[in-house]
Amino acid sequence: MSSGQAEKGEFKIAEPGRQLKRAEADFMRLIEQQNLQRVQKLQRQRRNNKLTGIALGGTVLGIYLYSMFSVKQEKFLDDFEEPVKIEVENKAL
Repeated sequence: MSSGQAEKGEFKIAEPGRQLKRAEADFMRLIEQQNLQRVQKLQRQRRNNKLTGIALGGTVLGIYLYSMFSVKQEKFLDDFEEPVKIEVENKAL
């Protein structure tokens, strides 16, 4: 890298005591506002995703618990008697 040129992706640093021009300051304010809006949008989206995940998880858990509770109450299999197995002798032909 030569002393007068910046590498690709790097910014050229101005003199430390230089005052910003009005256009530069306005541009910086505009970029800050856009970044703030972007961050707020991402935070809102993250919050909505968390709420959706909690709602879906709660629904799944509720269905699971309801299923377990309702199966536990069923008694129609309690009265079921297994039929007597009839042993048939296999006749050799």
